[in-house]
Amino acid sequence: MKKPELSGLAAFVAIASERSFRRAAARLGVTPPTLTHTLRELEAQVGIRLLNRTTRNVSPTEAGEHLLAQLVPAFTDIDAALESLNAFREGPRGLVRINAPRSAIDLAIVPHLGRLASEYPGITLEVVADEGFANIVEQGFDAGIRLGEDLHNDMRAVRLTPDLRFAIVATPDYFQRHGEPTHPQDLLQHRCISWRKASSGERYKWAFQQGEQRFSVAVNSPLILDDGRMMVQAALANVGIAFAIEQEAEEYLASGRLRRVLADWCAPFPGFYLYYPNRRNHSVALATVIELLRLPT
Repeated sequence: MKKPELSGLAAFVAIASERSFRRAAARLGVTPPTLTHTLRELEAQVGIRLLNRTTRNVSPTEAGEHLLAQLVPAFTDIDAALESLNAFREGPRGLVRINAPRSAIDLAIVPHLGRLASEYPGITLEVVADEGFANIVEQGFDAGIRLGEDLHNDMRAVRLTPDLRFAIVATPDYFQRHGEPTHPQDLLQHRCISWRKASSGERYKWAFQQGEQRFSVAVNSPLILDDGRMMVQAALANVGIAFAIEQEAEEYLASGRLRRVLADWCAPFPGFYLYYPNRRNHSVALATVIELLRLPT
């Protein structure tokens, strides 16, 4: 077997991770035809089909999955080794890719963008909004952001925000016409805007706590969304009652466009955390971004 070139292996990793020649080509900065040619050469060199290709889908074969599992950590180590050269430059440089839900982007990333741009001009930060729970290694991300309650014990993570609280909100007009709930169970008699968790596909049950009392309410929903900001906008449009992270609704609460209820039933819950692979070496750029976003202790 002729020894494959590194560029061919990198092309395979990009295609298999992205599940798309077009997206992989954009990631590598080449054209899709060029990438197709490179992949064919690699398969000819190893003598094994690595990808199943149809007009709509691309997926690794069994052999491709095996090779991908070996190559991803190897390329990660190569990237880290190259990034370590940043220590010999005046400041950290390189691309850092983060996957995060929109609420986390607003609360944990946006407030730090000015400082990142002014103090670390050599770092390029790419943030991809995603409400699901991405496999950051397979999808080519350096890190992801999720709520603390969604993290697994084997993940390396740093805290980005304090504990958060939900706010149960609707317009004053809605409450005037339908009345205000005084207990979580009263929500069953109201139109509520539901949230489907993209990570699991489950509709979220609104969780409440007051002292030792705990309630989970499967609300009646004329509208189901997966974005907290859209839920607030739907509440503003008089669709019904929404629950949202306090900070997402505070502007409208302050202006009187929304009114809050059941505040004494909304207990704090773990805020957002940045999680990243448990590797020996991380790029200087990633380490810099982690420290920039980390919640001060």
